[in-house]
Amino acid sequence: MTTGQALFVGGSWTEPDGGHYEVVDPATEQTVGWAPEASRDQVLAACAAAREAFGPWSRTAPEERAAILGRAAGIIRENLAAYAELARAETGATTATARAMQVGVAAARFRRYARVEPAEWAIPPQINEAGPMGRAGVLGALAVRQPVGVVTCVTSYNNPWANPAGKIAPALAMGNTVVVKPAPQDPLSVYRMAEALQAAGVPPGVVNVVSGRSAGVGEAAVAAPDVDMVSFTGSTAVGQRIAEVCGRGMKRQLMELGGKGAAVVFDDADLGSAVAGIGTTFSFYSGQICTAPTRVLAQRGIHDRLVEQLAAYAGRLKVGDPREPDTVVGPVISAAHRDRVESYVELGRKEGAAVVAGGERPDLPTGFYVAPTLLADCTNDMRVAREEIFGPVVVVIPFEDEEEGLALANDTDYGLIDYVWSGDVARAFRVARRLRAGGVGINTVGRNMEAPFGGFKQSGVGRDVGSYALHAYSEVQAIVWPG
Repeated sequence: MTTGQALFVGGSWTEPDGGHYEVVDPATEQTVGWAPEASRDQVLAACAAAREAFGPWSRTAPEERAAILGRAAGIIRENLAAYAELARAETGATTATARAMQVGVAAARFRRYARVEPAEWAIPPQINEAGPMGRAGVLGALAVRQPVGVVTCVTSYNNPWANPAGKIAPALAMGNTVVVKPAPQDPLSVYRMAEALQAAGVPPGVVNVVSGRSAGVGEAAVAAPDVDMVSFTGSTAVGQRIAEVCGRGMKRQLMELGGKGAAVVFDDADLGSAVAGIGTTFSFYSGQICTAPTRVLAQRGIHDRLVEQLAAYAGRLKVGDPREPDTVVGPVISAAHRDRVESYVELGRKEGAAVVAGGERPDLPTGFYVAPTLLADCTNDMRVAREEIFGPVVVVIPFEDEEEGLALANDTDYGLIDYVWSGDVARAFRVARRLRAGGVGINTVGRNMEAPFGGFKQSGVGRDVGSYALHAYSEVQAIVWPG
């Protein structure tokens, strides 16, 4: 009899009605553990538990909620090595990435929301003339940030620590309760996070975790009548389905969806910086990241040099076992996803792109590996240039002048994060303001973790990170009184 992970519902560890399914290490193809398959009734029970816990939790002093989040951050830090090893095994991330960017960022996010920020602000008084609404007078007003209620958090497979923490921590800080539905590929890490929160003193029902491979688990968690808001990170196609359900119930939404980030590289750019920044697509999570600069727009003057240097960069990266300290590129999440990425490379060939790096499956005995691949001679109407591949694949498209570069960058269904590389700072900022994207990196792929994060167009709805997440997980109430 296999011992599997239990669900976390209403503060209790509960055996799943649907049994357990195997979680596989993408590098070794060995079993990492057994994840629980929740039934629809168990999902609804989790939502009901969150609804019951909402009243008391929302009235808990913000300082008390912050203290719990702070304790959770400490517990995650104390267990960083063990948590990172599980994350590495579940996701195929390198050990360094699992420690710093997965578990380390999760701890930092809990720590960030363990401080109390003002939740109300004064509105300038208004002088009203006498009229149908009453006598003349001065009306004062206050805007108050109130919790939304029960939030379903549907999280992504590429970072089972930082992504859920970025939802749970600000939602709890604002006084909401949550039902977390982790990605089916790597849910075990999210249950470790629930254990940390329980140990930190989160009351029963405030945090619930229900997982499953069946689409019905996520659908129940989104459609449940007890749920007031859905926070989702994932593909645009799934986001659209969730938005339809939210629309029927007028549920609030926070959607962080796909991306096809344009990197506009001008003739006067520092090519070393551009190559290193764009090269993160090949290595970081093996390209399984929505913010990656996957669509390189290269001005003619530097086009050939940029292609040559990107190809050389891709060729130098060690692909292999993520446990080895010198490995840079680990596997993608599953065999099915590897097949999908490979099919896009083949499609690029058929569309007329030149494969100047990668394109072959790495010769490794086990694991779902894709070689860092560079496609040149692309045009913006190719599917490889328009659709999110979510793997270590970069396409390069030439352009002549600033206007053409901007037109190509904006000719996309997506608009999450774009990038500009130029030695002319004034031009870089001018171009950035005309890019239809929620974020723009100028001569960097770095992120400011207080800057608002979210997308234009089909890349999402709403903004989170920093104080913007507190806005996202709250409703604003106006209170008016006679002066």
